[in-house]
Amino acid sequence: MVDFADLKADIESEHPGWVVWRSDTGRWYAIRSGDLTDDRLGAAPAMILSSDDEAGLRAQLDEQALAEGARGRG
Repeated sequence: MVDFADLKADIESEHPGWVVWRSDTGRWYAIRSGDLTDDRLGAAPAMILSSDDEAGLRAQLDEQALAEGARGRG
């Protein structure tokens, strides 16, 4: 079984600007980190994500990255 700390580190390295944790009930969360200026808050599709599992959280983070990329090209 893969250690949570390793999974957390992998996800956070793939998605800079997000902090990942898992609740006592096993639910996965990610929250934006860093300098949260008004511009960044207004441009962000989501500030907090949650999922029942690692795969679901990764999918949501990928969706956020795509949405941010589309806004940057808009």
